[in-house]
Amino acid sequence: MNGKVVIVTGASSGIGTATARLLHEAGALPVLAARRADRLEVLSKELDGALAVPTDVTVPEQVRALVQATIDRFGRVDGLVNNAGAGAGSTIDGTTPEAFLALLNLNVVGVVTSIQAVLPHMRAAGHGRIVNISSGATGMPMAGNAIYPATKTAVNWLSQVGRMELAGDNIQVTLLLPSLTDTEFYPAGSLPAGLVAHSPEYVGRVILRALRTGEERIDIPHGPEQPDFPLAG
Repeated sequence: MNGKVVIVTGASSGIGTATARLLHEAGALPVLAARRADRLEVLSKELDGALAVPTDVTVPEQVRALVQATIDRFGRVDGLVNNAGAGAGSTIDGTTPEAFLALLNLNVVGVVTSIQAVLPHMRAAGHGRIVNISSGATGMPMAGNAIYPATKTAVNWLSQVGRMELAGDNIQVTLLLPSLTDTEFYPAGSLPAGLVAHSPEYVGRVILRALRTGEERIDIPHGPEQPDFPLAG
């Protein structure tokens, strides 16, 4: 990863922050993107002045500006981690069309917009790595969790198709499905009882593995963290 330029969306907390720190430790050049500019500023200072670009991935102009700022600073973009997103625990009849559309725009359309923005530069360079963060919840249907896994299931499909479409450009798309992770997704004290939550750093190490290997899909197993798993690829 040494010297690689990697955009991380949703970098202001949780998995995104952990991934940016790990990239920096590995000698990469993380580009920090999120809506919370104050948090990005603090993280940028921690990471020796890493490029930080306040970005709402639901606004295409901001996504394009993020990628252009990356090109202006480094002349290239080697990797993209599509981590920005939000959750929503809701039944089908407890969901408003407005709330569902907003979640789809953030979790799904934002992923497509970000990929579209980096593609011309990755194609020009002849290589690229894209990691799309989905969720293990897409394989665990349960009442009361209707719309969040629905959006992430769309990410699964887009990742599979994207891998096929971009293979000829030497751009590898990896679908990563974390298990329960201890992030702001769950308010303090609200982690589901009886389930083991992984640390954001654990997931971040798997993201770095995906950026290195370009493998097609990584499902992070449920249960206690396995020290060797992040490096298994």
